[in-house]
Amino acid sequence: MQNTNNNLSITGRVKAVLGGMGFALCGVTDAGAIGEQEQVLLRQWIDSGYCADMNYMRKNFEKRVNPAKLLEGAKSVICVGFHYKSPHDGGGAGHFASYAMHEDYHKFIKDKLFAAVAIIKGFAGDFRFKVCVDSAPVAERSLANRAGLGFIGKNHLLINPQFGCKILLGEIITDLELDRDNPIASQCSGCGKCVQACPGGALREDGMLDAKKCISYLTIEHSGEIPAELKAKFGGSIFGCDRCIRACPFEQNAPANTNDGFAFRHDIAALRREEILAMDAKAFEQVFSNTAIYRTGLAKLKANAAL
Repeated sequence: MQNTNNNLSITGRVKAVLGGMGFALCGVTDAGAIGEQEQVLLRQWIDSGYCADMNYMRKNFEKRVNPAKLLEGAKSVICVGFHYKSPHDGGGAGHFASYAMHEDYHKFIKDKLFAAVAIIKGFAGDFRFKVCVDSAPVAERSLANRAGLGFIGKNHLLINPQFGCKILLGEIITDLELDRDNPIASQCSGCGKCVQACPGGALREDGMLDAKKCISYLTIEHSGEIPAELKAKFGGSIFGCDRCIRACPFEQNAPANTNDGFAFRHDIAALRREEILAMDAKAFEQVFSNTAIYRTGLAKLKANAAL
């Protein structure tokens, strides 16, 4: 794409706005479809049944792989990454994935992106946009990779060489014409530490992720009976699993985010399983109402704790 001074100025100011809102990573890619090979792999993953009973993955495939189908006239996708590694992560009982021991990231990131749009319109003029934070069928890791935020590792997470794996993603799909960033080439050395750390064997040697064996999927998305051989591998997990994240050398070397804006919930980190099993609906509401855990529901949380 041929750059102009005006475009460069607008793109730089867009990134400055988002950086000022606490996003460690911000990049821009075009609104075209993800690569053909990525589409093939995604289709194979779905058709092979590795998405388990996440039936929403089987819907809106064309939209999922092509952000332009989510917003008419879309030209650019602004991808952001919020680095959420907390200095308090290691202080809990290990029952919850670290992102869940914060306020609900969906609302947190959405609020910031809508606020950013309002500021950007002040210098870029009016434009059409769609904010996405797990709220629309978007191949967000592929787009984030294409926008230069990081590469996708063997643990299937976006990894930034500086900030590791604990990155929450968001997107602004827009009809603004912005300057594109270059993808980051994979720096995953194939050490296999994440594969070895996965308790259920969900990270397959062929590179596929079998959600049916993933502790995170089983404790959050799965609604049926959990196979006995997998119950024994939960290792105290009640909501989510960070084992493949903690095993990654990039994550081990990543700094903690000292920004207190993304509130860490010490009360949740300290919860014992006995307290969860004793919870009633009112207590569940009081503790989890503004967290990602809330949508899982009290019954599912108790069932996981009972294991």
